[in-house]
Amino acid sequence: MAGMSREHLSRIQSGKVKLTKEVKEQLTVALEKLNPDNPLEMLFDYVRIRFPTTDVKHVIRDILKLNMDFMLHEDFGFYSYTEHYYIGDIFLLTSADEEKGVLLELKGKGCRQMESYLLAQERSWYDFLMDCLVDGGVMKRLDLAINDKVGILDIPELTRKCNNEECISVFRSYKSYASGELIKNHEQDKADMGHTLYIGSLKSEVYFCIYEKAYEQYAKLGIPIEETSVKNRFEIRLKNERAYYAVRDLLTYYDAERTAFSIINRYIRFVDKEDDVRRSEWETNERWAWFIGENRTALKLTTKPEPYTLERTLRWVARQVAPT
Repeated sequence: MAGMSREHLSRIQSGKVKLTKEVKEQLTVALEKLNPDNPLEMLFDYVRIRFPTTDVKHVIRDILKLNMDFMLHEDFGFYSYTEHYYIGDIFLLTSADEEKGVLLELKGKGCRQMESYLLAQERSWYDFLMDCLVDGGVMKRLDLAINDKVGILDIPELTRKCNNEECISVFRSYKSYASGELIKNHEQDKADMGHTLYIGSLKSEVYFCIYEKAYEQYAKLGIPIEETSVKNRFEIRLKNERAYYAVRDLLTYYDAERTAFSIINRYIRFVDKEDDVRRSEWETNERWAWFIGENRTALKLTTKPEPYTLERTLRWVARQVAPT
């Protein structure tokens, strides 16, 4: 699996052959492929749904199934809404304008908090999304995040492949940023995301964002890069009709891997250049093949309900209790 003979490996183990950085990386990648723990996990990372009603109480009580008394109310809003209700990072924007309706927005932390409530309600994301659609909810945005916990993805290498025309894609554009030069107004968390690669136009209804999550955790929380549980993240960002069709696919097959990778495979494939061979027939890159499903266990939608900690409680007191 590491691409070397048994004899050569034995010589490395016995110290007869020096272990180079490149060979160590080869061996590490091979061992991770044999690791029984799943190297990838999939999460919802952003959900935005508009409900065709001005009855915010109905949305809170019957769809989110939360207690209205625990929501904070502010008489200002965002995205041209006039007011909003929130609990933690779960936001509901509302307006007297019937065309605007009620907008639910869950960013990364909001998704994790919603999972805590869904767990207590004995509902899954699938149940919740079905309830939203049955109530006439219109999908405005959905981000599916695939966390790479072992470094399967190599963002600088993928960027080089884009530059070298080794990315066969329906998209016509890509942008890459080195650590520290990211255009932060595009991002919700404003943290340094290390090497970042956008594939597709940020204005389109579907594009991909691949970045070094370990750097983000270092910048935000001070966690040493080698100690972070997630090395890289691949985000599928879907808006409007594309988000709706993804949710419809999720609710048809109840298979998040099928939905996510059918989108990825529809739009991009990383290959290795071959001389005298037509570009469309170039072999899929081995590392990319592993990422999209070759020789690894199936992926399921993961939930990570935010645990109750002292830090979270203090944050809740400061943000939720103190303003009242």
